[in-house]
Amino acid sequence: MESKRLIFAADFPAAQLQKNFSHLVQTPPSQYCEVCVIVPVCNEAQTLAATLRALLHQVDLEGQRLDLRRYEVILLANNCSDNSAAIARNFAQQHPDLALHVVEKTLPTEEAYIGRVRQILMDEAYRRLCSLGRKRGIIASTDGDSQVSPTWIAANLYEIACGADAVGGRIITDHNSRAALDPYARACHLREVGYRYLIAELETYLDPDPYDSFPRHYQHYGASLAVTAQIYALAGGLPPVRTPEDVAFYRALVRINARFRHSPLVRVVTSARQTGRTDIGLANQLSKWAKMGQQQQSFLVEPAAAIETRFTTRRQLRVMWWCVLNGYQPTHRCVVSLADTLGVSARWLVQKIKHSYTFGELLEQVEQRQQEEGIWSSRWKSVEIEQAIQDLRSRLELLRLGSSNRLLA
Repeated sequence: MESKRLIFAADFPAAQLQKNFSHLVQTPPSQYCEVCVIVPVCNEAQTLAATLRALLHQVDLEGQRLDLRRYEVILLANNCSDNSAAIARNFAQQHPDLALHVVEKTLPTEEAYIGRVRQILMDEAYRRLCSLGRKRGIIASTDGDSQVSPTWIAANLYEIACGADAVGGRIITDHNSRAALDPYARACHLREVGYRYLIAELETYLDPDPYDSFPRHYQHYGASLAVTAQIYALAGGLPPVRTPEDVAFYRALVRINARFRHSPLVRVVTSARQTGRTDIGLANQLSKWAKMGQQQQSFLVEPAAAIETRFTTRRQLRVMWWCVLNGYQPTHRCVVSLADTLGVSARWLVQKIKHSYTFGELLEQVEQRQQEEGIWSSRWKSVEIEQAIQDLRSRLELLRLGSSNRLLA
């Protein structure tokens, strides 16, 4: 089968980005600028200097200093009650060679949330890259409590040059803040990382993506998220949601069949603090795990069998959609069997397959229908994460062995 990416026809309209109230930065970008880094900041005085130092000291993949003209940084300090903006302005004065644009705003209450702030910044980055005519120019997002790796920009450039439309970086919690966590919260965090990595590997065996091959990770969050200007526009920009805006954007990218790379080369270290800016996110999850430990609650997750079934049926659905797209009609028996496994109506499934412009759009509708019907979720009971990890490892051992045997044959 060909790549998952659908070549968009000329009559497929690119979504229109929302218009912001004004340009954030009046100074035009350098003609050499290829990457526009955006940093939303709200009361990050303790970590901001480290964030900016990491962005200043960027090198290429061979360890040579990256030309500072190739990227710029736009920092929006919104509704701060500390001296975050002053720290950023002072840093800009001390390092004039870095194109660091510091903007300070007090947004109205209805707009003072991370999703809106990141949207404003990414829209501005898009506008600036478009002014240079760079369709494959990169909008790269990070956070004010995170430190990108020295090769962060170069690695993002590399993945985009290799054909990706968007890149999620590997986000690692820093050692000191992780060590200070409640013991149960720390154990849950580490187990979840292992669990999610095993799922990512299982996915590469059961429903592989040619643009996101193993080794890969599972994260696509705002602390390290890069996208080309062209695909940002085609996806409709960052969705206008309060949180998690990064997950909503990833879904928008999947919906248009964007080539998304979960790159192990792109790395960021972030704080494992338990008080965050949103009710959804790592900080909130760490706090929940700590409370679970106090109440002696088990950490329950989706079982390995459910995960495997989801991937195999997704692959079957992809094949069926591709056949219909190319004029081949699947047998009634095949449709009924797949619909039954998915927990949806066969008649409904046929209609959605015929009328979905992209596979990502079809998959999203199927998942929404599964939630509405509740048949899929009722078939699988959650299990303790230790059991799920053990089952995933056992299944992967067989798949790895089978793959090795095929290579030796």
